[in-house]
Amino acid sequence: MRAAAYDSFGGPITVRELPDPVPEAGDVVLRVRATGICRSDWHGWKGRDRDIRELPHVPGHEFSGEVVAIGGGVTGFQPGDRVTVPFAAGCGSCEPCSLGNQQVCDSQSQPGFTHWGSFAQLVRVRYAQDNLVLLPDDMEYVTAAALGCRFTTAYRAVATRARTTAGEWVAVHGCGGVGLSAIMIARSLEARVLAVDVNPAALEMAVDLGAEVAIDGRAGDVAATNLDATGGGAHVSIDAMGHPAILRAAVSSLRKLGRHVQVGLLVGDAAPTPVPMDLVVGRELEIMGSHGMQAHLFPGLFDLIASGALDPDRLVTRLCKLEQGAELLETLDGDPHAGITVIDRFG
Repeated sequence: MRAAAYDSFGGPITVRELPDPVPEAGDVVLRVRATGICRSDWHGWKGRDRDIRELPHVPGHEFSGEVVAIGGGVTGFQPGDRVTVPFAAGCGSCEPCSLGNQQVCDSQSQPGFTHWGSFAQLVRVRYAQDNLVLLPDDMEYVTAAALGCRFTTAYRAVATRARTTAGEWVAVHGCGGVGLSAIMIARSLEARVLAVDVNPAALEMAVDLGAEVAIDGRAGDVAATNLDATGGGAHVSIDAMGHPAILRAAVSSLRKLGRHVQVGLLVGDAAPTPVPMDLVVGRELEIMGSHGMQAHLFPGLFDLIASGALDPDRLVTRLCKLEQGAELLETLDGDPHAGITVIDRFG
């Protein structure tokens, strides 16, 4: 298969021929039709993910495709099925999985991290029985790939973890792919949205997607501006980027009994992560983490799309070839481009 891979952390990502994956028991192999380029892949390439233990490595964890090979023990699927999969696949047998919390499985599998990912013509999916998700007949592969990490992560963070309801203020800190997805999810739930970022293009897109207030994170006291703009603070704050200063501002922006959901990974920062515990206690705030989404929650997301309340394609702003995707991943940290980039050509 053709795949994009790197031989050292932070080293060149090159397209080359690599061995085709072979399904073991419980696995399927998919022909990748579309895969997103995500900041988590960039962190992995920089050597910041402990699940990447062997090199060379193929990145990519948000994808859609069709089943081409099925390992022993997998039933109910057949070659040609159009599918996607959560980026964190649960084993199905540990205690968290038995309680429906496959996103925090004790032995989870993550293509692009625990093994080779989807910057390739083919990708192996472990624990396929409990994690393959059949796509609606009218859903395009690019749309499904856009859901893969950004929208699924945002949906569970905003709808499930934060329990967002109509009319509440949701402050989204960091308007990359996850943050912009969170804005769209919040608006689909009829919440009001305040967006914070330092990229003018991202803030412009946030407003276009429904944010009522846009704050440049470099200008003044973000928390004070937030408290004023929302009439006392947000009901929900989302740190979709992952940085100590952003986390502190997000928690400080909450009104009493507010809920903060940490989505962005706090990796690579030398400084400790200060949480204003005086505010957590005094305002009785909730602090939660959110890590992906289980396969059994996809129908709720599909329903929002089918109803017209959510249109993920609005966030897909760039399509590219595999070679271009490899180059874009290397420069992702400084890329001012807003929205989601999806690789849709692999030949």
